[in-house]
Amino acid sequence: MPKPALRVPKNQIGPEENKQDHQKMDKEEMIQREREQENEHLRKHEEEIEREREREKDRIAVERATREARERVMVESRQRAERAAVDKATAEVRQRAMTEAREKAEKATAEAREKSLADKAAAESKLRAQQRAAVERATAEARERAAEKAVAEKAALDARERAERSFSEKSTAPSRDRQSTSVIQDVRGVSHDQQFHNGGSSNAFFHKKFQGAEVDSPRRCKARLERHQRTVERAAKALAEKNFRDILAQREQAERNRLADTLDADVRRWSNGKEGNLRALISTLQYILGPESGWQPVPLTEVITAQAVRKAYRKATLCVHPDKLQQRGASIRQKYICEKVFDLLKEAWNKFDSEER
Repeated sequence: MPKPALRVPKNQIGPEENKQDHQKMDKEEMIQREREQENEHLRKHEEEIEREREREKDRIAVERATREARERVMVESRQRAERAAVDKATAEVRQRAMTEAREKAEKATAEAREKSLADKAAAESKLRAQQRAAVERATAEARERAAEKAVAEKAALDARERAERSFSEKSTAPSRDRQSTSVIQDVRGVSHDQQFHNGGSSNAFFHKKFQGAEVDSPRRCKARLERHQRTVERAAKALAEKNFRDILAQREQAERNRLADTLDADVRRWSNGKEGNLRALISTLQYILGPESGWQPVPLTEVITAQAVRKAYRKATLCVHPDKLQQRGASIRQKYICEKVFDLLKEAWNKFDSEER
């Protein structure tokens, strides 16, 4: 067994030993400091590694976030492009559909207008044919009556001539008195038959007794006959014209009744919310009258003052007045619409005039 070291009291340690102790302590302190520095260096290195790791994580996170943001932006831009393409295609389809619908509507309107014009021309030609037939029929009847009357008057003229000859021979033979008397009776009978045939006409030649008075000359008789024929022809023509006007009125009324429901709906749709508002009615007249009416649109900005409203109202009433339409030869549809518009404008004018006073 090793011997235990002997403790030497401090006061008995020499300088050499004390120096060694100091060196040993310095060495231990140096080692301790080196160890601490090494530990500090290791700690700093680990911290640097940790910071580097954190920075790498942050960089990766930033790159990931940047990549995600870039991808999100690309996705959004692609979606916007797709939506824009879809919207453009939809707008093109809608525009194409609207164009096709407008073309179809214009085509249908043109066909309806052409059909209406054709129907109107056919109706007018039919009415003219009916008018000509009525005039020809009335003229033929008048000619027949005039011919019958001419025959009767010729017979009466022959009877008068015979009566004149019998009166001139009255003084030569008494027997001829009886003959002249019989001739006068024949003349009276013919005159009576003529009056009965013509319905008691006042133009009969023998409307008074034949008692030796001077009879009408053949020239006067012919003139009276021609005058009667002209009167009959004028009456027949007037009757035919009246019948033609009646037929036109009946056809127009039937057409108005047929169009009433549709046109009333159009007028109500146009005037909805504008009843009594003269400015609104005038500024939108073109939508109900159509381009064929000749109405020039008046913007709402041009009917602000009362004087401008009065001027536009006079212009509108001249365009839709029924008498003016009759003079222009407007169609039944235009007449019906303009009558309704004229009433609405008149009502709105009364309201406007009362407010301006």
